[in-house]
Amino acid sequence: MLKLLHFMIPKQAQNLEIDNIDLKILSLLMQDATMPYTEIGKQVFVSGGTVHVRMKKMEELGVVKGSQLIIDYSKLGYDIIAFLGIYLQKSDLYDAVVVQLNDIPEILSLNYTTGNYSIFAKIICRDTKHLMEILHNKIQKVQGIERTETFISLEERLNRQYELVK
Repeated sequence: MLKLLHFMIPKQAQNLEIDNIDLKILSLLMQDATMPYTEIGKQVFVSGGTVHVRMKKMEELGVVKGSQLIIDYSKLGYDIIAFLGIYLQKSDLYDAVVVQLNDIPEILSLNYTTGNYSIFAKIICRDTKHLMEILHNKIQKVQGIERTETFISLEERLNRQYELVK
C-alpha cells in the first residue's frame, strides 16, 4: 500500500482538486509510464476507467504535461553531455536570447537562474569537436550572450523525479 509523503501542497496547487488517489496514480506512472491503467487501478483500488478520467483531468489542469521516452544517447553516438553557464550582456535580453537558443537542437534544457549565470543550459554532442562547433558557431553567436562557461559531465548517476507518495 502506498503511503502519502508528509509535505505541504502549495496554496496555488490546492485549488487544483488533486487528491491522494491522483498522487498515487502519478507516482506509479513516474515509476513506469507504460503501466496500463487497469493495473494502476488495481493498485489504487479504482477502475481503469477512473484512472483514465483522472489522468485526463490532470492533463487539462496542466499537472501532467505528457510522457517521455528515455533514450541512452551514448548508444547512438552522442558521448558528451555538457552544462553551460551563460552570461547575458543585460538581463532584459533573456527572452530574446531564449528564442534564439531554442533553435539549436543540441540544447536539451534551459533554466533562468540566480547566481553568476543568467541561464544554465544542458547540451548534447557527439564528441569534443561537435561541442566546439556548437559553442563557437551557434551558442556564442547568439546576440545578447556575453560569454559562456562549460562543464562536461563525466557521468550521470542520478536522474529522477520527486517522489510524490511512498
